[in-house]
Amino acid sequence: MGIETNLVDLKGKEFSELPSVTENSNKNSNANSKSITSTNKNNQSKKNRRRHKKMLLPVQKLYDTCKDVFAFGGAGVVPSPEKIERLRSVLDNIKPVDLGLNQDMPHFRNSVARRNPAITYLHLHECDKFSMGIFCLPPSGVLPLHNHPGMTVFSKLLFGTMHIKSYDWVADGPCNTSSSIVNPSEIQHPEMRLAKVKVDSDFTAPCNASILYPADGGNMHCFTAVTACAVLDVLGPPYSDPDGRQCTYYLDFPFTKFSADGVSVPEEEKEGYAWLQEREKPEDLAVVGALYRGPAIVEH
Repeated sequence: MGIETNLVDLKGKEFSELPSVTENSNKNSNANSKSITSTNKNNQSKKNRRRHKKMLLPVQKLYDTCKDVFAFGGAGVVPSPEKIERLRSVLDNIKPVDLGLNQDMPHFRNSVARRNPAITYLHLHECDKFSMGIFCLPPSGVLPLHNHPGMTVFSKLLFGTMHIKSYDWVADGPCNTSSSIVNPSEIQHPEMRLAKVKVDSDFTAPCNASILYPADGGNMHCFTAVTACAVLDVLGPPYSDPDGRQCTYYLDFPFTKFSADGVSVPEEEKEGYAWLQEREKPEDLAVVGALYRGPAIVEH
């Protein structure tokens, strides 16, 4: 209101009534002073932004990095080696405390007697480009063998010991059909595919993040908690039924259990292969969601 009134008053005055040169000089001096003050404030603001960047929380840095790495991603699109290494480096430096996690939380205890303990999932973020979340597994908890169609996946074991077994499809590998299966009564869906074992080992935190790709790196894997453990997962892009990226579960059978025409593997290499068969989601698999209570992520 004051600004509008001053403008009206100024327009209605005669030239003789306008402020003197001395008054204008004083006003210019004040304006210059204000300009200097404004410049100082801008400089201080820039310093604050730089300070904020230096103090960026690890989980915020992870989000920002994922947003850049998967910016032009999609099904089957693998980020450049430089971007993959940048994201891996961020994950390798994340600790449980950075996500508000500790091993005494109830997610890591078997609260109900059941054959396969329930697994807790903490949702951090999901968009059409990528998702971030934490799987919390009590001792003996199992994420059964499943795939990641068209995805690049980073998995970071935050604490605990976990057994990981993973497979990749054998290129142009045969499909085993019911006519060539030795014991067809043992399985519900007879068709199976030949896969090669990629990883079959125990991992104990702290360890580097593992990476799987759409066609290699162990795209189909199974996690078994040897002790209570937590795994930070980054998927690019995430699962999406409408886009054809459903999660498929598998049974795995030793290579020697079945036979297929034209398939020959040296005796010493047979343990490195298996037959995988699609299955329904296991009835005893329980994954429950819980609220993430770690440092907040500022989405932008």
